[in-house]
Amino acid sequence: MKYKILIIITLFLQIELAGQKTIFNKINQYLVDINKEYAEEMIFVSIEKQTLYYINKTEIIKKYVISSGELGVGNKQGSNKTPLGLHKVKDKFGDKTPENGRMIGRVFYGQIATILKDTSRSKTDDVTSRIMWLDGQEEGYNKGGEVDSYKRYIYIHGTSEEGRLGTPSSHGCIRMKNKDIIELYDKIKLGTLVLIL
Repeated sequence: MKYKILIIITLFLQIELAGQKTIFNKINQYLVDINKEYAEEMIFVSIEKQTLYYINKTEIIKKYVISSGELGVGNKQGSNKTPLGLHKVKDKFGDKTPENGRMIGRVFYGQIATILKDTSRSKTDDVTSRIMWLDGQEEGYNKGGEVDSYKRYIYIHGTSEEGRLGTPSSHGCIRMKNKDIIELYDKIKLGTLVLIL
């Protein structure tokens, strides 16, 4: 019995390491293709896996379930799609906002959002707890003109629709559980790179 458990643990670790290697290969290849250097600390968002990875050096420190754009991926203004490519965290909001605090225009006015744990939709598409505002780093792709992620108000933020996380359901932003965005927000500095693929 102990031998079977050891085999299962070994297989699990091999699969996990292979998955991490694939993630780092994707990141490195993308950065080479756009002539950017690898950063010691960064965020990688996998649209396919609906997962955000917090990376420090060459180690995945933590994984978080997210939701990206319900209409898919795309960089164009007004598309309600999640923009791809390299970004950085340009602004952060919500230092003093309580967990589940609803922000309007990046300001907390005292309202606490009702958190939906099932797949129902909020009537107000709440932005809650914390905001990290993304700025595209690729001119003509996610920066400038009709494809500017910052001007599109693309955030990583908390949501009142926690029951819909794990499936694309946002209006283009990256949504997270409130406790998760608070945890991540406290670790991330302004200027941290965010790669969305």
